[in-house]
Amino acid sequence: MTSDLNGSALTDAVVASFDSGADPRLRMVMAALVRHLHAFAREVELTETDYFTGIDFLTRAGQISSDTRQEFVLLADVLGLSTVTVDLGNRLPDGATAATVFGPFYVEGAPEIQNGGDMSNGAPGQPCLVRGRVLAVDGTPIANALVEVWQSDEDGFYDVQKDVDGPQNRGHLRTDDNGHFWFWAVRPVAYPIPDDGPVGELLRAAGRGPMRPAHIHFMVTAPGYLRLITHIFARGDAYLDKDPVFGVKSSLIATFTEHLPGSAPDGRLLDRTYTTLEYDLVLAPEPDSRRKDTAS
Repeated sequence: MTSDLNGSALTDAVVASFDSGADPRLRMVMAALVRHLHAFAREVELTETDYFTGIDFLTRAGQISSDTRQEFVLLADVLGLSTVTVDLGNRLPDGATAATVFGPFYVEGAPEIQNGGDMSNGAPGQPCLVRGRVLAVDGTPIANALVEVWQSDEDGFYDVQKDVDGPQNRGHLRTDDNGHFWFWAVRPVAYPIPDDGPVGELLRAAGRGPMRPAHIHFMVTAPGYLRLITHIFARGDAYLDKDPVFGVKSSLIATFTEHLPGSAPDGRLLDRTYTTLEYDLVLAPEPDSRRKDTAS
């Protein structure tokens, strides 16, 4: 004979239904998810209208997603879940460059550029010379680190959003023996996240805007160090305090300095104004490396 389930008894029964799962992580995650979902529904006294509105929202988010657009990742971004996950997965030692959200426009296999090369490949925008070093937390330069870079153009578009011939504003390069890297790009600008789908509807309903502050994406890897995924944001941007994906951290804000036409610091001659950015990227050691350092 079965008994009617309601209240906490219903929640306990649903949690128990996952007890036979072979994966302990799955059991733990699903138990917590069920308890929080049920508590949420009870806290807001979720109505059937609310429930079906939410189901419709999620259905449309799935329908608009594709190989080049992931509406659920965008939803996680605007709810701050992506940043929570980044923070949980990157508890870094003092001095290491802060990590932030990956963003949707990374593409594997970006072209290789040499130090001093131009990754813009004809993309519109004010020329920008980016220089920095890749360092360990103790200040030791990291030679031959892989630095991957991507960004938007002056119109706020990434190359994957346009019909262009070949990659633009993306590339990878290696640090020299002293950990230095330098390349030419274009000055980044603020741009909107895709807001023509369900997530855009949510932002408008909440009175929030879609604009991300100007930034350049970096991903840096080197043997013995944790991978760094971060952005460098432009100081003074109007949207630094309004980033819809909550990716801005004060330590990642840097100055893009404008210069008159003439000879750039690397010797390149320019007949138009240009900008420079200088920023060092500091990598944390891998956990095994930390243990070795402690033991020595």
